[in-house]
Amino acid sequence: MVFSSITFLFFYLPIVLLCYYLLFRKHKNTVLLIASLAFYFYGEPKYILVLVFSCCFNYLFGKLIEKKRQYATPLLIIDLFINFGMLFYFKYFGFFIENINSLLDLQLLVPNIVMPIGISFFTFQATSYTIDIYQKKVKSAKNLWTFATYLALFPQLVAGPIVRYETVCEELENREETRSLFAEGIGRFTIGLAKKVLLANVLGELVALLGELSTPTILAYWIQAIAITLQLYFDFSGYSDMAIGLGKMFGFHFLENFQYPLVAKSITDFWRRWHISLSSWFKDYVYIPLGGNRKGLIRQCINIFIVWCLTGLWHGASWNFVFWGIYFGVLLIIEKTLLKKTLNSHPILAHLYTFILIIISFVIFHFDNLSQLSTFLNGMFGLGNLSFSSQETIYYLRSYAVVLVISLIAATPLAKQLISRIDQYPHFSKLKDILEVVLYFCLLLLSVSFLVDESYNPFLYFRF
Repeated sequence: MVFSSITFLFFYLPIVLLCYYLLFRKHKNTVLLIASLAFYFYGEPKYILVLVFSCCFNYLFGKLIEKKRQYATPLLIIDLFINFGMLFYFKYFGFFIENINSLLDLQLLVPNIVMPIGISFFTFQATSYTIDIYQKKVKSAKNLWTFATYLALFPQLVAGPIVRYETVCEELENREETRSLFAEGIGRFTIGLAKKVLLANVLGELVALLGELSTPTILAYWIQAIAITLQLYFDFSGYSDMAIGLGKMFGFHFLENFQYPLVAKSITDFWRRWHISLSSWFKDYVYIPLGGNRKGLIRQCINIFIVWCLTGLWHGASWNFVFWGIYFGVLLIIEKTLLKKTLNSHPILAHLYTFILIIISFVIFHFDNLSQLSTFLNGMFGLGNLSFSSQETIYYLRSYAVVLVISLIAATPLAKQLISRIDQYPHFSKLKDILEVVLYFCLLLLSVSFLVDESYNPFLYFRF
């Protein structure tokens, strides 16, 4: 079940909200846990036991690490081994066997393993919980019910953001649902839904159409590359907006996961803005334990490279994701050692440099077939007998120009800055509040209308 579906919007969510707000405080977490398990069961009925096992196992080891301090280190090692062992089996074992066969010319049977939805996200949340208990940053959950509610919480269960226990531990026990917070949640959810349905899905159609051109052109490749980048951004940031909005409806405050990454002025800045919960997880649990920047420049560069190889691999069991991670690792090392002063001195050039490199990165991200990836990158840079443009290319550019322009503007903080200025004037501020409600209603109505007619509606990050 995806958030941008008729089933979720008009059946699941209203029923869960009704049950949640009709019951007393002591039963609210029970409603959330049952609803979350039902949400997961709807999409992955046979793998619900994997999630339940993760809840029970990590709760138990959290308690053991906290109470048996003399055995805390071996207990943590066992916990991490089992968590990442499950992740490896479900997500990477088939990929591993394929590459062993290729490397050693063997004929080992490649198992057909279906990956449980969201296993990367709830595994990272579970391990951050036990590591934080080990480092005495947090206390263990009071009971299994509370911890299971945290790990299985449906707004962020299958595609993030990665919510750490320390962020919501207080709210799991004591949170306050207010009308204003609920209204904020509806608004944020609506914005996310519109991003997903009105922008990401339409951009996905453009990507598919340009991929089927009978005569590709250089311009078509660049339009498709920009559309791929914008589609990924609005798909994932839209999901994060909906997750944050749903959290507010139930009294939770999840941290932001995106901060207008496409206006970044460097690749370093980009990763401070894109998928913040993932990059901060790798920083705190991999980069810093490896030594971070405390052991000299060479060691720092090695640490950066290791982190980004792992970051790429986290996204999927495919070589394009590994190359994607290496690509960013190399760029970050180059920025640290050579480009920092230049980028700071030339802001316009820095933005252009960053945007082009981001576009190239998401082309690598998009194509898991390396032959197709090579053809696409060659086409972008005019390698081969390609025309710059064609009537077919211009037709699609004109047909989707409005969506592309709106998407590019929506990827910047221009609207947010405009609203901030309006808020400075009390009379306009009241009008803004009215217009805001009208806007949310129109976006919701338009999104639902699109959903009724639409067949293309996947969440791209569900595969991670």
